[in-house]
Amino acid sequence: MGPADVEYIAAKTVDEVLVALADGGTSVLAGGQSLVPEVTRPGARPCRLVDINRVEGLDTLTETDGHLRVGALIRHRAFENDEVGGPLGELLRVVVRHIGHPPIRARGTMVGSLAFAHPAAEWPSMAVTIGARLVLHGPEGRRTVPAGSFFTAPFTTARRPEELLVEAQLPALPEGTGIGYAEDRRAGIYPQAAVMAAITVTGGVVSAARLCLVNSGPFPVRATAAENTLLGTTYSDTAVAAAAQAAAHQDTERLDDDAHQPRQRRAFHILTRRALRQAREGAGRCG
Repeated sequence: MGPADVEYIAAKTVDEVLVALADGGTSVLAGGQSLVPEVTRPGARPCRLVDINRVEGLDTLTETDGHLRVGALIRHRAFENDEVGGPLGELLRVVVRHIGHPPIRARGTMVGSLAFAHPAAEWPSMAVTIGARLVLHGPEGRRTVPAGSFFTAPFTTARRPEELLVEAQLPALPEGTGIGYAEDRRAGIYPQAAVMAAITVTGGVVSAARLCLVNSGPFPVRATAAENTLLGTTYSDTAVAAAAQAAAHQDTERLDDDAHQPRQRRAFHILTRRALRQAREGAGRCG
């Protein structure tokens, strides 16, 4: 079977997409930066592709009720400019710079990356870090799933085969929030390990801490012990060191692998310190 053997459907409405998905064996094509290489690989090809690029209403980027609503056709590059303000906008600009190359950012989509669910991808980790909500449209209507419950295994999510992921809802981050992102990777490939941080400082102390370990397991993991270590502190070097130690000993599937454990723990210790120091500088500027 070659690529020509895959049925192609150019949908114009969400209903047409749902009809195609109901038949089973159907993959959704938006930017195609992750999907197309899979289509050409034996054993991983869908029976059909449903192209959603002509579907109206999926290319919106709006701020409503304290959330940035990102439609399924919004490309990565939309987040390279200053269109989104505040700490959330800063986080998006920091993260998008680490995604692939300019041609990938011009075609690929945030929602497509979330649906593909690569355990080392940046957007899934961002969604888990800030507590995003993901909107799925299926035969029975729409439902919303928290990002923390959406990713269930590598390349596997809570999306049902007959559902389309139509929107990501990203909550605004409070003023006084600093952003940090540090990774261990070679250019053009997914990171071996990375840490994402969004730390809020109020009145000189840490009032909220969001810290995510990237590629530490089958899906993004919040480093809750490290977050708790930071809360209520003055964000000193001592607090950063303690949080880095806690993050390095976060229990995850990959860190429990004896073959990778020492190197992975060292990597997450170093990357957590870097991300937290970046976030501290940002929180200081906000304050």
